[in-house]
Amino acid sequence: MTRVSTVEETVGRPMADDVASARSRFRPLRWLFVLVLAVLAAQLVVFLVGNSRFQWDVVAKYLFEKSVMAGLGTTVVLAVAAMVLGSVVGGVVAAMQLSGFGPARWVATLWVGLFRGIPPLVQLIFWFNLAYLLPRLSIGIPFGPVFGSWDANTVITPLTAAVIGLSLVESAYLAEIFRAGVSAVDPGQRDAARAMGYPPGQTLVRIVLPQAMRVIIPPAGSQFINVLKGTALVSVIAMSDLLHSVQVIYNRTYEIVPMLLVACFWYLVVVTVLTAAQRRLERWFSRGHLPAVVRGRR
Repeated sequence: MTRVSTVEETVGRPMADDVASARSRFRPLRWLFVLVLAVLAAQLVVFLVGNSRFQWDVVAKYLFEKSVMAGLGTTVVLAVAAMVLGSVVGGVVAAMQLSGFGPARWVATLWVGLFRGIPPLVQLIFWFNLAYLLPRLSIGIPFGPVFGSWDANTVITPLTAAVIGLSLVESAYLAEIFRAGVSAVDPGQRDAARAMGYPPGQTLVRIVLPQAMRVIIPPAGSQFINVLKGTALVSVIAMSDLLHSVQVIYNRTYEIVPMLLVACFWYLVVVTVLTAAQRRLERWFSRGHLPAVVRGRR
């Protein structure tokens, strides 16, 4: 006669399939993937180290060259100036897009479509040659008296053309980023703030923007990195940025590849620093919305 085990006997006996002592299943495809990556990494290292045409000694020689460092500083300054001015103009354009006034929305939509639709290189060349259309730049009342006038060739230097062109391009992209961030905030938040007696300006600053920044920071940070790399375009208007600095050197020494490696190194360094800063800002504005594991790594 078969004896039926009681509940006490079953509980007291150790389970055959204890989860704590279970072993992970062997996955051959994962190990194959890791092996392929290791082989490719080894091949890349051999290519970089074994190919003498990289001329790593030349890279080390010019890595901290005075003209290269000056070009790097110009690149960073251009990117910061374009981002600051683009953020100011983009914020105004985003507010116009979100307004209930039709003409303001139409102008903002036209602005975004115009400066986002024309390639940045074309815009840089256009602004650099603005003196052809306007030999003199003036300030005054339209169709009225002029308060001041300047020679356009004196005002539109490679620096001003680069700042204007990059800022206008950034303003169009940032306007869309700001608009999306503000629109992502639940309208009920504004209603609750209005019910508590908050004025519109205080509602925007204390209620809407802190929540919108969680949506704005990631694409805005990526856009900052894009404009930093996009500053390489200003070399076509003889602006002494990082790329132009290494071009001047390799046009003299004909060491093209090592000088391009110098530029790549510094672009990667700056982008890595900006990416780390972006991650910290994301975590700061996402307080209370991140899992506990992620918050513990701050």
